[in-house]
Amino acid sequence: MNLNNFTIKSQEAIQQAQQLAQSFGHQQIENEHIFKAIFEVDENVLPFILKKLNVNISILEQALDKQIQSYSKVTGGDIIFSREAGKTLNEAPIIAKKMKDEFVSVESYRIFISKKGTP
Repeated sequence: MNLNNFTIKSQEAIQQAQQLAQSFGHQQIENEHIFKAIFEVDENVLPFILKKLNVNISILEQALDKQIQSYSKVTGGDIIFSREAGKTLNEAPIIAKKMKDEFVSVESYRIFISKKGTP
């Protein structure tokens, strides 16, 4: 994963996901951590897109929180990306290129994980 291919907002979301996982004592950063982090760093675009798709944002956030809280807590060790989150971040530039974008934005990440069935 080359972070130079990610927009500033996307880089902030990845950093926020790491902090979120760390605050919960999780050893792995999951797609749900990243998706929740996108909510936190992108206060306008993501809610706008989700509303256009008739997604109940409050229910989605509750489901994300519940899923994140269900992950086991681990003391010590380094935080790593889970297999799925790593795959998502590695494939995000491919999605961005298909969208004719030079950089991975939070919007292209959202499109990728929604195709995989993650919230």
